[in-house]
Amino acid sequence: MTACVNGGMEHEEAAARAGVVIRELREIGEFEQVYRLFDEIWHPEPANVPVTVELMAGFAHTGNYVAGAFAGDALVGASVGFLASGEALHSHVTGAVIGRGVGYALKLHQRAWCRERGLARITWTFDPLVRRNAHFNLVKLGARPEAYLTEFYGAMADAINEGDASDRLLAVWRVTGGQEEKACPEEAYTLVREADDGRPVIGDPGGRRVLLVGTPRDVEGLRRQDAGKAMAWRMAVRDALGGAMAAGARVAGFTERGEYVVVIN
Repeated sequence: MTACVNGGMEHEEAAARAGVVIRELREIGEFEQVYRLFDEIWHPEPANVPVTVELMAGFAHTGNYVAGAFAGDALVGASVGFLASGEALHSHVTGAVIGRGVGYALKLHQRAWCRERGLARITWTFDPLVRRNAHFNLVKLGARPEAYLTEFYGAMADAINEGDASDRLLAVWRVTGGQEEKACPEEAYTLVREADDGRPVIGDPGGRRVLLVGTPRDVEGLRRQDAGKAMAWRMAVRDALGGAMAAGARVAGFTERGEYVVVIN
């Protein structure tokens, strides 16, 4: 399912379905709630928190985006972003209770906020190996990766990312306008796939125009169980997807099997 891009009150409907009220945050106590929520999600080292209370206060005071999703009095999701060049909002960090639709409601609220201010794009980064995030961003929202960023955050010390390279895809979500046409996966060659032992296997593109770059089923679990295998996936996707994008290829979609659809221009 792809989010509607024709305006209306879809963000309010999505919030109602998730059982939350979403609003901008203004008070120190609210920023402290966000800090605690993000701590519960990522369990970061003190020097590696996603965003500080002081920074949230500064962002909110200067007209940037700091919003929270509340189920009654409980904060169950939050998003922090800042204005960027090119009529854009960069969504720095969004965290929510998984499986309730809160994250989706937050993104639609964020898009409505941007429309009200005449912004054209929302950007954010995500780990290309996390399959559920790629599906959410590319399939449900209709965003598209426009750059592969190697070691974007440097070393990260939290319970989810520690021990892995911080490669990221830069997602771009158009605030208005339709989703671009998808390439047909049936015409594609599988460039990166998962072997029987769980390791990635890389093929030879051989001049083909449409490629599929697979992802591990659960990279977060794989990091804990077999760090070497997780790193092999990181390098395979960096070489295949990152290399193709650096050469001008575009990502046209994401399959139900967990593969990026890459079109060579």
